[in-house]
Amino acid sequence: MTNTSEQDTIWLTQEAYDRLRSELDHLQGPARAELAARIGEARSEGDLRENGGYHAAKEEQGKSEARIRQLQDMLRRAQVGEQPTEQGVVGPGMIVTIRFAGDSDTETFLLGSRELVTLDDSVDLEVFSPQSPLGTAITGKGTGDSATFTAPNGRDTTVEIVAAEPFEG
Repeated sequence: MTNTSEQDTIWLTQEAYDRLRSELDHLQGPARAELAARIGEARSEGDLRENGGYHAAKEEQGKSEARIRQLQDMLRRAQVGEQPTEQGVVGPGMIVTIRFAGDSDTETFLLGSRELVTLDDSVDLEVFSPQSPLGTAITGKGTGDSATFTAPNGRDTTVEIVAAEPFEG
């Protein structure tokens, strides 16, 4: 049986945690006040049924409040740790390259949280959670090791660790 609190944990570097905390503070403070002011101004323009500015501001407010809830949840579940430095051993914060048994192609991904990937468009990595079946199976394994996990389709799948390097994003 898996520990629920462990399964809900999101691993973040201190830098990622601070960046998310800053975004949350901004959304809860200045951004929220600005949206309220925009809604108030649009409301004073009259008929709300045909007021595009009002509806746009309300929609933006809804998105902002959803992001606030998402950030609060992530920060509540965050486990802050040091960026991994040991190459060759799979763990949260590592870029992992695997090869599926019987296949010559490899797949590379970040083991961690989507929030570790910066907003830089040049970073194009798929992200797998350390708590996913694949993440759980490969964590702690080294280059050249194999691991077997149960895929979402119910089949046992074996992968070989080709490489594991610290994410520098």
